[in-house]
Amino acid sequence: MGCRQTKPDSTEQGSPVHLDVLNEGNGVPNVDPRLPLNARQVFKLKQSWKGIKRNIEETGVEMFIRLFKNNSYLIQIFKDFKELETEDEMRENEELEKHATFVMSTLDETITNIDNFDYIKDLAHRTGNSHQRFSEFQKENFKKIKIPFLEAVKITLGDRYTDYMATVYTITIDFVLDSLVEGYTDDTYVQIKLDNGQEIDVKENDKCLVKTAES
Repeated sequence: MGCRQTKPDSTEQGSPVHLDVLNEGNGVPNVDPRLPLNARQVFKLKQSWKGIKRNIEETGVEMFIRLFKNNSYLIQIFKDFKELETEDEMRENEELEKHATFVMSTLDETITNIDNFDYIKDLAHRTGNSHQRFSEFQKENFKKIKIPFLEAVKITLGDRYTDYMATVYTITIDFVLDSLVEGYTDDTYVQIKLDNGQEIDVKENDKCLVKTAES
């Protein structure tokens, strides 16, 4: 997880309506019906996530420590820190912290823009699809991050992690992970290298558009 992309202009034609845009007449925020959260849940999630964002590195490291604690074989996928054995080694390792923060930054981008369905869905699909390049990675691995994520969020939020917020975060991470799996199995993406050397994943139909815009 962790590929980034440019956020679309919310004023573009066809862009989904954001939470702060109200329905005329009733003052109820619009939420895309494809999103598995209602307006109140979206609002509470965004407010709660601010507490995670202030501690994003620590939360990310805690998440990965718990992931490897219950799935020790997964650490072998990560060549930069696969030799780590103890929890103390993991907490002090800069490469693990860097990767954990990278993953959390993608989750941050998703949750910050949770009311922009098309954008976050595409972000998740691109991120999921980018993992095809790792020969040892399997799509089932995405789902293994669910419990470690929820446990890490609970630790960071403390008393603010109420039963209500536990439900909201569970719905959210299920949605994100399902979208990552969808992206991983989507063969309509291709990887291209830009003139600056950066490798990105794009839809086959968008390949020429990206090259044209770059030139």
